Amino acid sequence: MSVKRVRYYLFLKDTLILSLTAFGGPQAFLAMLLERMVKQRVYISEEELWELNALCNMLPGPSSTQLISAIGFRVGGPNLAYLALIVWILPATLFMIFAAILIFFLQENTPGALNFARFIQPMAIGFIIFAAQKTIGKMVQTTEAMVLVLISTFISFFYNSPYIFPLLLIAGGLSTSIKYKKQPKLEKDAPLKIEWSNFYLWAGTLALAAILGALTKDQSILLFENFYRNGSLIFGGGQVLVPYLYTEFVDFKHFLSSEEFLTGYAISQAIPGPTFSISSFVGALSMREFGTAGFFAGGLIAAAGIFLPGIFLIFFVIRFWDQLKKYRPVRAALEGINAVSCGMLISAAYLLFEPLEANGINIFFILGTYLLLQFTKISSPAIIAGGIILGVGYNFFF
Repeated sequence: MSVKRVRYYLFLKDTLILSLTAFGGPQAFLAMLLERMVKQRVYISEEELWELNALCNMLPGPSSTQLISAIGFRVGGPNLAYLALIVWILPATLFMIFAAILIFFLQENTPGALNFARFIQPMAIGFIIFAAQKTIGKMVQTTEAMVLVLISTFISFFYNSPYIFPLLLIAGGLSTSIKYKKQPKLEKDAPLKIEWSNFYLWAGTLALAAILGALTKDQSILLFENFYRNGSLIFGGGQVLVPYLYTEFVDFKHFLSSEEFLTGYAISQAIPGPTFSISSFVGALSMREFGTAGFFAGGLIAAAGIFLPGIFLIFFVIRFWDQLKKYRPVRAALEGINAVSCGMLISAAYLLFEPLEANGINIFFILGTYLLLQFTKISSPAIIAGGIILGVGYNFFF
């Protein structure tokens, strides 16, 4: 076996280890990535890691997944990158499919089965509030950005159609791109040269899925199109995906109940791997009417739909990123896009709380979860496990 093939094998092995051990969200994931793939294996330099991470955060899609794939692309080209993608997302995807099957089985065979999740449903809102606060602290630095946060919160709360989100993102980006003169000038070494193949692949897949879905009305194709469209629009990580999925699959299409969605979101916070794995839970329950095969088909279709756009786009942009980042309007537009994403996240917390009973217990668990995340070092899985144990105990004794 050649040295190159051994290196590729080691990279996939390291990716699998990360997919099974990366608890704690993006910050913990980055720390593990730095330790294993930069310091131990030296697949890329630390400077390259931070630059790739910045690029992934500036593109729509799942940033952790894009980062893993981008490193794979640098190490072994597109083939290794696609293999790394599968290795990274498969454990969490399968876990969330099995979680969806278990939730459905319990609901069908045990009345009130979701009572075990009675506390983790409000706890999920605590997680979203914490994520919103962290995201706003990181991304919103100006008065204009805060105004955009407030406007997008208002609009996405009162007009919570899945079709309003892309319009908000475009408007946010355009509104701050006009301030490009405030960005420092960077010298351009050469004219911008773009290879369009991966962009055509992304756009062609989006158009084909939309056309086939409209013509056939096949639920699996429509499901792929729904997730592919959402995956093409998400800026800001997995928590920003929540309002998109909730609006489309709970409010708009009624494929899931609010209780099911909150339970799935809480479970997704307690497992390692990409936070976009909530999509597999939603996809699996969206095709529950087709039995066990439907659960697996729905979960895998959702995973393919939500992850592929970001991968096509990172492969498209990575080839000319060094030139593109020197254009001031591009950097200026990101301020508005990030601010609008933060507003959507705040709106998601409101929308998810709305179906819950506004009693003292729910408010206690929302605030308690937020305070634990904010002021202690207790891990997310441990908090969720504690909520499940309390829910089971409450269900048993009361």
